[in-house]
Amino acid sequence: MPIRLDPEDTETAALFDFAGDFTGKRVLEIGCGDGRLTWRYAGRAAHVIAIDPDPDEIAAASEDLPASLGDRIEFRAIGIADFDAPEAEFDIAILSWAL
Repeated sequence: MPIRLDPEDTETAALFDFAGDFTGKRVLEIGCGDGRLTWRYAGRAAHVIAIDPDPDEIAAASEDLPASLGDRIEFRAIGIADFDAPEAEFDIAILSWAL
């Protein structure tokens, strides 16, 4: 039997309760890993830059990127300490399960 993470979608509900409405927002996701959380909100966002220092995780996220989100999500294999944020501001920055 495959493992299902958060089958009741409580993590997603908590994210929306805490961060609010992602509709039309520019989002920075720190520690995106394989994109497991990214897919849950990116359809609402205008643009997402999702970073993680592990290139294997970024490769997995990029490989699983749904075609419908290809123009909204930009994955980068980089840690936050080395991330040179673009001049544009972000509306929301999230960090989940990353230290």
